[in-house]
Amino acid sequence: MSAFITCWLTLAWLLRRGSLPMDHPNERSLHATPTPRIGGLGILAGVGAASLWLADAALFPVMLAAFALAALSLLDDLRGLPVALRFLAHFVAAAACLLAIGLSGWALVGATLAVVWVTNLFNFMDGSDGLAGGMATIGFGALALAAWLGDAPDLAAFCAAIAAAALAFLRFNFPPARVFMGDAGSIPLGFLAATLGILGAMQGVWPWLFPLLVFSPFIVDASVTLGRRALRGEKIWRAHRSHYYQRVVLLGASHRQLALAAYALMLVMAALAFAHLVFPQQLVWLLILSAAPYIVIFTAIDFRWYRSRNEL
Repeated sequence: MSAFITCWLTLAWLLRRGSLPMDHPNERSLHATPTPRIGGLGILAGVGAASLWLADAALFPVMLAAFALAALSLLDDLRGLPVALRFLAHFVAAAACLLAIGLSGWALVGATLAVVWVTNLFNFMDGSDGLAGGMATIGFGALALAAWLGDAPDLAAFCAAIAAAALAFLRFNFPPARVFMGDAGSIPLGFLAATLGILGAMQGVWPWLFPLLVFSPFIVDASVTLGRRALRGEKIWRAHRSHYYQRVVLLGASHRQLALAAYALMLVMAALAFAHLVFPQQLVWLLILSAAPYIVIFTAIDFRWYRSRNEL
């Protein structure tokens, strides 16, 4: 409750002020009017307020690293920072956090790469009204419920606080958006999704596959899209409009239609993740059921996309 109220009041107060950092439309954007990118400030304010109630030592390095990345990303939103500096900060924050929670050796190396990847893909996927806010609300809400069921109350409370703050942000970001999340929101949220997923797995709260399924709507879209761009020799760190969710809007769907369809997919994947908790022996069928929607959706979007280009 404290996370929800703090985020709501912070964003309401900020919107009454002038001289806000704005996201101006360009050839890579899906929006048409300049929009404040202050949502991350509200989300992190809400999470920070809720964190005052927590005393779990394992969560402290995660929170510390997330807020450090939020501060750096806010500076990037305001002034712009070199790509190399941003990536270096992501690697340092990820490695330091994972080392603090007990990883070492090759596990530390692999997990660091995974955290940096998820940190940035959350940012890549923050490009349509309501999309990243919905993923954070549903994704961290699912982690909170799983942690509560797994007898990890502090982890459950922290994940619930993130979900609550994201829900308050969604009040201002649901189409048509009054504010955008900005890097100060998307970067720490991606970092938290990855590190809390790893922490819960290390503590035996959920299997490794659980957070991957929960956040798979973002993981799969970003990974497939950027993998295809890399194979074509394109610079994957440059802004573009070739993600599947971007193509849906470019093909004529509204931001609201995309958001509602994405929420449905997120809920389906969260349900499959919980099915894995209940029926762990059915892993093969679970993987088939989770892959099928993406194959159908991506094939349909590709078909319509290339047919539209041919007609043009």
